[in-house]
Amino acid sequence: MTMAFEKTPGWLDWYARPSRPQFRLPEGAVDAHCHVFGPAAEYPYAPERKYTPCDASRDQLFALRDHLGFARTVVVQATCHGADNGAMVAALRASGGRARGVATVRPGIPDAELRDLHEAGVRGVRFTFVKRLVDAAPRQDLLAVAERIAPYGWHVVLYFEAADLAELREFLLAIPVPLVVDHMGRPDVTKDPHGPEFEAFLDFLRARPDIWCKVTCPERLSASGPPALDGERRAYRDVVPFARRVVEEFPDRVLWGTDWPHPNLTGHMPDDGLLVDFVPHIAPTPELRHRLLVANPMRLYWPDVDRPDAD
Repeated sequence: MTMAFEKTPGWLDWYARPSRPQFRLPEGAVDAHCHVFGPAAEYPYAPERKYTPCDASRDQLFALRDHLGFARTVVVQATCHGADNGAMVAALRASGGRARGVATVRPGIPDAELRDLHEAGVRGVRFTFVKRLVDAAPRQDLLAVAERIAPYGWHVVLYFEAADLAELREFLLAIPVPLVVDHMGRPDVTKDPHGPEFEAFLDFLRARPDIWCKVTCPERLSASGPPALDGERRAYRDVVPFARRVVEEFPDRVLWGTDWPHPNLTGHMPDDGLLVDFVPHIAPTPELRHRLLVANPMRLYWPDVDRPDAD
């Protein structure tokens, strides 16, 4: 029986006609953070979800990939699907090897299911600590998951907010696999990028050489917002000094992605072409852009692929 789902009130659907970026992505660029939602008629949303999104299918994701000029994508399991990775895995299998995935798994997942996820292209799991999105799993369960995925060479993607880092830090540093932090740990960009709060986040990145960072989602972090409709292409300026600090200090451990279809935004829905044009402001040299968009995500998600453009 087909289930009917009603979107969360006030939900903003993704921008249907994104502009073509002025910045030309380097050959082989990877959108290292995006999602698929449903379609709900085929992949129902989880009963325990805290929001109900619009549908955003793999075909629509691949169309955006091609429109923006990306070669590959990394599809991160959306919390609205819980631990049912079906929609994400279907996207990986339909990509012709051009997508990798980040799953949600429970400690008791059968070995055969882990092997199937790996064969499909999953290379990490996500631990979310943002309370408005999920009820965080017990820490012993998260450590058990990390131990289960370690033999596959997977990593853990962490989603937390800046205010929670101090309390989480010791636990996160004890996770025995590489870590990837979503969205720069969601800093308060109204504060000083050289101030103590953001310095504490950078100290977390410095604590281990296998902690990576996604310099993503300026549209979520910005207080200044997108530009006025006057032809200006430089949006989200207040996020730039934070992201640029990360890119310049950790050039071999940074990733970038669109976050399409931009779940849970309430103020505005970003133009994905404009988001791509944000990249040169945070990675000001061709070398930094190549590392951010090509070399780093390929090393993390496609390490066995031979690339003539490799560093």
